[in-house]
Amino acid sequence: MKTSTPLIELKAVDRRYETGLLALQGLNLQVGAGEFISLIGPSGCGKSTVLRLVAGLDRPTAGQVLCEGEVVKAPTGLAGFVFQEPTLMPWANVSTNVELPLRLRGGMSAAQRDQTARAALAQVGLAEFADAAPKELSGGMKMRAAMARALVTQPSLLLLDEPFAALDEITRFALNEVLLQLWRPEGAKAPAFTAVFVTHSLYEAVYLSQRVLVMGSRPGRIVDEVVVDAPYPRDASFRSSAVFAAACGRLSQALAEASAESVLG
Repeated sequence: MKTSTPLIELKAVDRRYETGLLALQGLNLQVGAGEFISLIGPSGCGKSTVLRLVAGLDRPTAGQVLCEGEVVKAPTGLAGFVFQEPTLMPWANVSTNVELPLRLRGGMSAAQRDQTARAALAQVGLAEFADAAPKELSGGMKMRAAMARALVTQPSLLLLDEPFAALDEITRFALNEVLLQLWRPEGAKAPAFTAVFVTHSLYEAVYLSQRVLVMGSRPGRIVDEVVVDAPYPRDASFRSSAVFAAACGRLSQALAEASAESVLG
C-alpha cells in the first residue's frame, strides 16, 4: 500500500553485512506521516535492521532510505527509539535518565531539561517516580521511562523494537493503551507522531496498528500487508470484535506462509 505523503520511504533496499550475510533484499516500504504501522515476521528476517536503517544507525548496501524526502545518512533528530531493553543508567534517577536526549542535543538549561523530562514522565504515568532510582521501578515502569525518554524531544517519528516482549500480558496490555494514548492524545486533531513498531505478537500488532506489514524470511522483504479497518480510540472490547478476529486470522495465515518459507528455504 502506498501513501500519498510518505514520511519514510525505503526504495529497493539491500543490507549485506561484512560477514556476507544478506539481511534485506529489495525491500520497499512507505509510511505516511501520522501512521501507526507494525512489522512482523520470522525471527532473523530483518525487522530490527529496518528500524536501524530508518533511524540512521545503519546504512543500506544498496537502495535508498528517505525521511521527509531526504536520504538518511546519519542519525536524525526526527526519530525517537525505544529498544527491547529500557537501558536506564542505574546511577541516575529516573528524571535524569529521561532528560539525556535533551542534554545530548543541547540548547536548554538544566532547569528546562528537568521540567521537560518531568512533563514527559507525567505523560506515561510516572510523575511521582521522577526522583526514584531505576532499581525501584518494576519492569513495566522501566519501559514507561524508556518511552518518556524517547519522546522527550517531541520527535515526529517513534521507532519501537519489541519494547514489551519481556513483560507479562497484563502489563503489556496496559502499555499498549499508554502507547496509543501518546500516539493519538484524546481530543487531538492528528497523531502526535508516526510510529513503526516491531513485534512478534500478531495480536499486539493488530490491536495497535492501522497496517501490519509481514516480512518474509531472510533476506527480508515485505511479502504481505494486513489493513486493520477499525477506528481509534481502541479499548479491550476491540480484541473481541469481528474486525480484530478477521485481521488476526489473515495475519496468522500470512505468518504461517512466511515461516514455512523460512523452514523450506
